Amino acid sequence: MPNRISITPRLKKRILERDSFRCLKCGFRGLSDELEVHHSTMRMDGGKDKSENLVTLCSICHHYAPDSDQDFEHYLKEKIDGNILDTFRKSQKSISKRTKKGMTQKSLSGNPVSRAPFGYKIIDKKLLPSENSSLVQELFQEFLNSKISLTQLSKKYGLTVNGLKKILTNQTYLGKVKFDGQTHQGEHQSLISATLFNHVQNKLKDILRA
Repeated sequence: MPNRISITPRLKKRILERDSFRCLKCGFRGLSDELEVHHSTMRMDGGKDKSENLVTLCSICHHYAPDSDQDFEHYLKEKIDGNILDTFRKSQKSISKRTKKGMTQKSLSGNPVSRAPFGYKIIDKKLLPSENSSLVQELFQEFLNSKISLTQLSKKYGLTVNGLKKILTNQTYLGKVKFDGQTHQGEHQSLISATLFNHVQNKLKDILRA
């Protein structure tokens, strides 16, 4: 799955210009809104917003890019003819515009636009706490108040390290809905406090900087 954390418009423009507005996997050339700037190593794994860690991909190649930096390196080396994707690209563009419009409306209304994260379930298109919702508070507290490593904590809860990081940075637990770089107040119940969430973000940043 792609790394969807946004970068600044200025940095995106610089990377696109460096790569001549061309997807480095399939060779597709397009406008800035048809291309994505992808982190070779994800931020959650210590990747930085630096030129050497950023590459230009078309929306299709970006969608299927793996999270692992080693897998991504192999993925990028396996070139594909962009012409093969043209029919799919035209169809996707039409569908994605309609889909994005619908998802934007859902997020503005405070409703979920993706599958339910750990600790929630979706019933009648509403996000509700699941049977294991109490584990979210427990997980955040344990990460903040103990010296357990991310690897140990992820194994304890049956998660991958990347999965754990995504939980610890997910604003859904604050009662928020985030889509396309915008955050809105959700209709669902929050599972943790803003204070706990912010303390966890600070500790996580310190660990990733170390």
